[in-house]
Amino acid sequence: MFTIPGALYFAGWSLLLLRLVVALVFGVSGFSHLRSPRERAASIEMSVGFTVFLGLAEVAGALGLAFGVLTQWAAVGLILISLVAIFMKAFKWKTGFWGDKGSGFHYDLLFVAMNLTILCTGGGPIALLPV
Repeated sequence: MFTIPGALYFAGWSLLLLRLVVALVFGVSGFSHLRSPRERAASIEMSVGFTVFLGLAEVAGALGLAFGVLTQWAAVGLILISLVAIFMKAFKWKTGFWGDKGSGFHYDLLFVAMNLTILCTGGGPIALLPV
């Protein structure tokens, strides 16, 4: 196997960066659900109660990833959220893979893969509470 010398040394830091990027995206999304739940509920065609639940789940998952607390469980939760988003985009809203103006489910599929990487690696060794 041919590897780049020294690259594996930074695996822990790269997993931390991955966790922080995923946490940022889900945290901002969750906060927008919580900041104006009625508007967000209308835009995603869900109830206000579900939208608040979704916002709390996204923020909780983001905090778990960012701080490395229950990292694998946070990744599982965010995978489920992403799979529901894929279902909604593909079957209910019929946006397609790429979607109009990049709103397709390709974006959510990337987050499934990123969270699956976090789940399978435990998120790496850099965490508030190591795995």
